[in-house]
This record gives sequence, C-alpha cells and structure tokens, in this order.
Amino acid sequence: QVQLAESGGGLVQPGGSLRLSCAATGDAFPTYYMAWFRQAPGKAREFVAAISDGSRFSRYADFVKGRFTIARDNGKNMMYLQMNNLNVEDTAAYYCAADRDGTYIRTDASSFEDWGQGTQVTVSS
Repeated sequence: QVQLAESGGGLVQPGGSLRLSCAATGDAFPTYYMAWFRQAPGKAREFVAAISDGSRFSRYADFVKGRFTIARDNGKNMMYLQMNNLNVEDTAAYYCAADRDGTYIRTDASSFEDWGQGTQVTVSS
C-alpha cells in the first residue's frame, strides 16, 4: 500500500492557474501508474489525467486537453497537475491515485488501489 497526499488546491479566478502536487510514500512509486481524478458535489468521480511509470505515456480527459499537464518526478516520489485557464466547471475535489499493477494507462477509478484524501479546487470570480 502507498500513502498519497495531495496539496496545492485553493480558490482561483476563472482563467487562472494552479499546480497540484501529490506526495507518495515508499520505494515502489517509480513502478506505479498514476492518475488524477476529480469529484464535484453531486457528481460522480471522473478521470482527469494519467501518466505511466516512466512518464513516457500520458492521457487526458477531453475536457482538460490543452489546459492541464500531468507530470511526475520519480526521484522525489511526486506527481503534479499543472492546471491553466481554469473555468468554473473545474471546481471539484481533486484526488491522486496509484495503480500498483498497471502495465498500461487506465481511466476507470476501480483500477486504482490507493487514493489520497483530496484537495479542493474552487474556481470563482
């Protein structure tokens, strides 16, 4: 099991930017496929972005393409989500998740064994 902790959320105006971070424990982080999900009030948790263990592959939900960038630093056990041009529809709790058995990028939440507690992102004027 890996412990995950998100940070970097907050209140931002439409058109603004935020950078989320996810800190992971343990030595096996470099072998995990990782992802960001989000959940808005009253809505189901949805896939945002994912990255392969060595950063060679990434995948994004259609609604964030061109605005969000996922990255990781295996030397620091960290994953990041750079979010630009935010809009009110991006308001949600954002979660990082680990797929310990991943060999390809997955987008369904059930494939991810470990989750952080989430960080709130609120986009409002």
